[in-house]
Amino acid sequence: MDIVSVHGLTVETVIGILDWEQEIKQPLVIDLDMSFACAKAANSGKIDDALDYFAVSEAVTEWLQAQPWGLIETVAEVLAERIMARFSVQGIKICVKKPTAVPTAQYVAVTIERGLN
Repeated sequence: MDIVSVHGLTVETVIGILDWEQEIKQPLVIDLDMSFACAKAANSGKIDDALDYFAVSEAVTEWLQAQPWGLIETVAEVLAERIMARFSVQGIKICVKKPTAVPTAQYVAVTIERGLN
């Protein structure tokens, strides 16, 4: 299977389990590796046969900004479910990074894989 990737998608959202975190927006950085058969698009040359990574990016941004979030684990799981359902992605690897979680670290992250063999 082919992989279509979007890496470094940065979204400002309410994220965290501490009271003060629920009062501010913080960045999440999302890396997506989506399993999608690219041969049809490659052969036809038609964008309609491809995975619209711009639409995926817009949807992820909308979903993350639509509500407050607690755990980055929840973010990863919900995004995986929604992307696979809406965009006919057969499998996905998602890494959700929270740069502000540990002051002395570049970021903390959770990576999950769903539907990949």
